Amino acid sequence: MKKLALFLLLTTCAGIFEANAQIRKYSNEFLAIGVGGRAFGMSGATVASSNDVTSGYWNPAGLMGIKNDFQTGLMHAEYFASIAKYDYGAVAGKIDSSSAFGISIIRFAVDDIANTTQLIDAGGNVDYDRITTFSAQDYAFIFSYARETPIAGLNVGGNFKIIRRKVGDFAGAWGFGIDAGAQYKRGNWQFGAVMRDVTSTFNAWSYTLSQEMIDAFTQTGNEIPQNSLELTMPRLILGATRTWTFGKKDQFSAGGEVDLVNTFDGKRNVLIKTGLWSMEPAVGFEGGFKNMIFFRAGIGNIQKAKDVLGQDATTFQPNFGIGIKIKSVSIDYALTDIGDQSVALYSNVFSLRLDLDRKK
Repeated sequence: MKKLALFLLLTTCAGIFEANAQIRKYSNEFLAIGVGGRAFGMSGATVASSNDVTSGYWNPAGLMGIKNDFQTGLMHAEYFASIAKYDYGAVAGKIDSSSAFGISIIRFAVDDIANTTQLIDAGGNVDYDRITTFSAQDYAFIFSYARETPIAGLNVGGNFKIIRRKVGDFAGAWGFGIDAGAQYKRGNWQFGAVMRDVTSTFNAWSYTLSQEMIDAFTQTGNEIPQNSLELTMPRLILGATRTWTFGKKDQFSAGGEVDLVNTFDGKRNVLIKTGLWSMEPAVGFEGGFKNMIFFRAGIGNIQKAKDVLGQDATTFQPNFGIGIKIKSVSIDYALTDIGDQSVALYSNVFSLRLDLDRKK
């Protein structure tokens, strides 16, 4: 009976408590979800074309594309029937004619998780009043800087990341990392590259467990977690984009981007994979009218998997989106499938961007 009562808490925390001073293939994966309705609609294929406040996440070099003095951005999304909340806020702007800055905050959390470690009292009786709740929260604070280079068309940028992960009052981690990015424009083409976690980002985990929790882990045959270090390996994303304009006074536009996401933490279930390196593509499209109304679509998260019959299958994640820009206000919406084309796990993503200028 006690094993059954403890099952929810132990399975919720199992992935976190496994960290033991080694490389984790899916460490800090909340930072791989993405930000901004435009990018979600294009399946994250924006490393080369990103040129607004969200560049602090996608490619810090893109901050040089901001035309206004400042931009602010907000986003909210919910996953798994609103169980998980994902929020983003950022501000970015010019330092001078050749440099820019950005500050971004990301929160991904599951709140009100039931803590059943004390469901059974000392007499062996079930007492539901002893159930409490806790939150599993992931935070990232990203400080970005971008600058033009003496090479025409080439901008570079970097991020310094502070990561805070917390599970109730019994587990927490602090982490630090660095990203580096570049964008190069040549004619009608633009290319982008970003190396995330350049020096490997680490999370230093520490645990404060009550005697009741220690007893629960012991009685259910689980390892008691120890203070440890979790490493996130670098990820290299390469992208290329081009936009065409046509119609009277070039009022219509159409463009696309292809990104290649390269990981170096072992074999993943993607199109190209080896024992050390894996690569998956992401493709995005954006059409516009008078730079006011936008339609977007994309395909990403292309995976090799097994179907229900155990046969090899290729799955992908389709995304769609629209955007409206009225003067200094941009509203973007995306319908994203966090599963694949055969599993309807759709989520709605809304984001807002404001362009701000100093008074003359």
